[in-house]
Amino acid sequence: MNLYHLRYFITLAHLEHYTQAAERLSITQPSLSHAISALEGELGVKLFEKDGRNIVLTRCGRAFLADVEQALHMLDSSVNKLQLTGIGEGRIDLVQIRAVSTLIVPALVKGFLEKSQHNQVDFHFHSSTGLTPDMIQGLKDRKYDIAFCSYMENEPLIDFVPIARQELVMIVPEGHPLEIRESIDLKDTLSYTQIGFSKRSGLYPIIKKLFDKCGGQPRIAYTVEEDQSVAGLVGAGFGIAVVPNMPILDYLPVKAIPITKPSWERIFYMATLKNVYHPPLVHSFTSYVKQISEVTLSS
Repeated sequence: MNLYHLRYFITLAHLEHYTQAAERLSITQPSLSHAISALEGELGVKLFEKDGRNIVLTRCGRAFLADVEQALHMLDSSVNKLQLTGIGEGRIDLVQIRAVSTLIVPALVKGFLEKSQHNQVDFHFHSSTGLTPDMIQGLKDRKYDIAFCSYMENEPLIDFVPIARQELVMIVPEGHPLEIRESIDLKDTLSYTQIGFSKRSGLYPIIKKLFDKCGGQPRIAYTVEEDQSVAGLVGAGFGIAVVPNMPILDYLPVKAIPITKPSWERIFYMATLKNVYHPPLVHSFTSYVKQISEVTLSS
């Protein structure tokens, strides 16, 4: 079905006059008549009927007009959005783990908007479970353009770009024997009950490797998925734990002890799908993040 014919039909339906409609459309009246006849022939119904010198819509024509106007409005809106994206404006769908949601990602978004002076960029921040595996699956399902998360092994379809680092610390509840320590070797914590991360957490393999270097794994009382939940259990006295050095620790009844051995830092990543088309706006933002991250990580 010819889109031009549909637009001709809408104009004629509103003006109800062939000559006026042809002038509005900047085409000849025979061309307009031919287009309407072709459309009616394709549909198998009459869309217009004579009313004196003018024409009016038939009952089928009125029903068709409502549907055509709605369909073309949706089509025009979609085309407009894609064109805006093509010139650097549009929407970016983001998802992020909680650890980067308060400072790191907001700073990147703000810096990009200020530098590029984009006025019509819609950054859409998606809610999620907060777990990296779910975010990676969301990328594969095309729910998100970008995920800010932990690194995952065995993901050949995903491009991971390091964007920031975060120190890991040992936290102990108030009154714990280790509270007097100003720094600690993780092997000295193996005899104490600990709170661990579930296997779905991006921190699980990192902390496991740390303790492997110490020659053993601690006894785990409970496992949870999010670092703030781990810190909450430690504050309640259920054990000690290795967690990111995050602002919330200042407001909990815990002491954060720097880990001197083995040395380790948690790295956060920007994850995107490899070998797929990314709109210019998404490409522009990821390029900006890479540029800023190179400076941040090298300092």
